[in-house]
Amino acid sequence: MDLDFSIVTDFIAAHRAWSIPLLFLVSFGESFAFLSLLVPGTTILAACGALVPGGTLSLWPLLAGAIPGAVLGDSVSYWLGRRYGTAITARWPLSRHPAMVMKGEAFLRRYGVAAVAIGRFFGPIRAVIPLVAGIAQMDRRKFWIANVLSAFVWAPAVMLPGVLLGWAADSADTTERWMMAGAVVAVAAVAGLVVLRRRLANVQR
Repeated sequence: MDLDFSIVTDFIAAHRAWSIPLLFLVSFGESFAFLSLLVPGTTILAACGALVPGGTLSLWPLLAGAIPGAVLGDSVSYWLGRRYGTAITARWPLSRHPAMVMKGEAFLRRYGVAAVAIGRFFGPIRAVIPLVAGIAQMDRRKFWIANVLSAFVWAPAVMLPGVLLGWAADSADTTERWMMAGAVVAVAAVAGLVVLRRRLANVQR
């Protein structure tokens, strides 16, 4: 059964002094191969972002927990892949999702080191890309560069929609405010997809 993200966000809001370690654990769980399938980390981060404009939570502690958590989650997955090889994919819960592991392998073959950074933004395969990179014995330095840089982009990116919607909910007293916030989120999402598609095209070349 998946974790109920509302319980987690309510707990974080009630214990804001612990937001850094709590966001670290959430982000680690989202990035670690064996927990990512169970922890709705992206949803939790976005929901926490929605609590920023009203002052319930502060953005910098959230990022200070989320970014290192994402880096460490990918790093541990990568290490396990290097250490245990393909045998690790036979362990639960990855053993129940062989198709996802195969997609991760195909994604890595297609995009190489860039797959570590790009894969962090793509749903289910985010859970297996670092692990597969370790199994493939990807160069450690290249992996770390892609891992760290993508974490600094990923954490703010997943919180931004929540921050915008939280701002709208906190300050809006008209429908127009909500519409404006929704439009900003939509434009940001479209712009992000356009940039990502161009980067993928460049990688393919």
